[in-house]
Amino acid sequence: MKIYTKTGDSGDTSLFGGKRVPKNDARVELYGTLDELNAFIGSSASFMQESLNDIKTDLQEIQSLLFEMGSMFSNPEKNKISAAKSGDILRIEKKIDAYTEELDPLKNFILPGGVPASSMLHAARTVCRRLERMMVAQSSITGDDDLIYINRLSDFLFCAARAANKRNSVPDVIWKKRD
Repeated sequence: MKIYTKTGDSGDTSLFGGKRVPKNDARVELYGTLDELNAFIGSSASFMQESLNDIKTDLQEIQSLLFEMGSMFSNPEKNKISAAKSGDILRIEKKIDAYTEELDPLKNFILPGGVPASSMLHAARTVCRRLERMMVAQSSITGDDDLIYINRLSDFLFCAARAANKRNSVPDVIWKKRD
């Protein structure tokens, strides 16, 4: 079976169910950005060494939920239905709390950097924030719990990035005001 279909050569694509829309349709942009986030999360996990196995496991679980969320976004019959459930939100909040407990309190703004896994998690966080903004703009498509989950996910990615640095004895990169 060939991977290419040639059906998108003129700049349109199919949504779930077969409806054709331009490739720059807001729904396509939404699930495309979610796919980009999922790719950054997968890339982040690929940089995880043994001391970060728990974070890697968390990331893989998150990727599965994001994939489900993307399928909802691509289906015009599933508007306002969330893939994320209240249990998913509680679970990610507990993970944020657990990682926060192992970290030194923030006293400064930090910049993305440190070990490669941390840097990639920060990149994923920025894509997550962009996705969140897009979800707000497309609130007729996205479910409320999905928006809450994505908001928590950016916090999770921030804490996981800091934990990756700490567990590797690499300090966070502190922002210093320019003179």
